[in-house]
Amino acid sequence: MKRLVIKLGTGVLSRAGGRSLDASQFRRIASEVADLQSQGFACVLVSSAAIAAGVRVLGLDKRPDDLPGKQACAAAGQPELMRLYAASLRGHHLNVAQLLLTHGDIDSRLRRENARVTLDRLLEAKTVIPIINENDSVAVEELRFGDNDRLSAEVAILAGAVRLLILTSVDGLQNSDGDRVPIVRNLKEVAGFVRADKGIESVGGMKTKLDAVRLALAARIPVHILDGRKPRQMASALVGEDVGTHFPLPRTTSLKGMKSEPPLGRA
Repeated sequence: MKRLVIKLGTGVLSRAGGRSLDASQFRRIASEVADLQSQGFACVLVSSAAIAAGVRVLGLDKRPDDLPGKQACAAAGQPELMRLYAASLRGHHLNVAQLLLTHGDIDSRLRRENARVTLDRLLEAKTVIPIINENDSVAVEELRFGDNDRLSAEVAILAGAVRLLILTSVDGLQNSDGDRVPIVRNLKEVAGFVRADKGIESVGGMKTKLDAVRLALAARIPVHILDGRKPRQMASALVGEDVGTHFPLPRTTSLKGMKSEPPLGRA
């Protein structure tokens, strides 16, 4: 089975303001993931939104600004996040497995290999969807991956993924006029399009997404940044339709004449 890593941002999974989870989004995404699994793709989810879930669990009026408050929300919200995933996927005869990682797990050769072996074993089951999140309850601020953007690229490399799909709350990368950029072949040419603004529930914004794109492309993994609030974006991207922003592999001059990766379609 071809492996896909799907990164789901907080803005995709939560209600406005990031103060609670949006159950309808979980149901729709679960349905789309089940369709991809049935087509022969093995899906790995890198999911944010534990903090958003914890805001409701702890009865807070807003997301905390301080690190201990965020970590407390993450600790309280992670079980709720997994509960919604499990309930949404169960109807499609799929189960979930949770992996919580920190920067040290990725940076350490031994722990990285342990994570890879665990992930491989889970994917062998074919009916299990690994759900990976940064271990926010113990991670410190300077080691954050940036709303899991960098983590998603690291996981894509770890899993040997054929694509990284980053689902966010905007319609891909936008240029200075606010228009969607459909395809990017040179990251340097679009660096000026990245704005400092981001949603209240976001950690990284577009900058960390482009950092993740750069990391994935260096490992020969194409990337799509897609609007996770629109239905069927993932399936459309995999068959080469014009959705979101596509970051193909750099053109090559090999004897085979391969210029970019073809649409995946069905596995």
